Amino acid sequence: MTVELNHTIVPARDPQASAQFLAEILGLSVDPPVAHFTPVTLANQVSLDYDQLDDFEPHHYAFMVSEQEFDAALARIQHGGITHYGDPACQEIGQVYHSKRTIGRRGTYFHDPDGHLMEILTPGGTGW
Repeated sequence: MTVELNHTIVPARDPQASAQFLAEILGLSVDPPVAHFTPVTLANQVSLDYDQLDDFEPHHYAFMVSEQEFDAALARIQHGGITHYGDPACQEIGQVYHSKRTIGRRGTYFHDPDGHLMEILTPGGTGW
């Protein structure tokens, strides 16, 4: 059997709101609750299980999307007035990065309502 990631827990002050925020950006839907978790399932069947916590450190989550999905997600980010960045330090406001390692890869970063740093990126072509 190969090893695969099944799910990860995403801490959130308001799990439903945070799950809905991400689902809307990515063009997904929020799944029905599982126990006390609010899940969002990705195309590869990995779920992000939002769990209510009041105190936590923000995390980074990166999502590989197609070129068309990237354009649609970026449009939703921009239409929603969500600040996005071309770098993980959040210095390049309103920018999209173009990878120096992978030809054709582009991406951007944005924060969710709980301060988690989200990233969308395209696969691009060949590397170095």
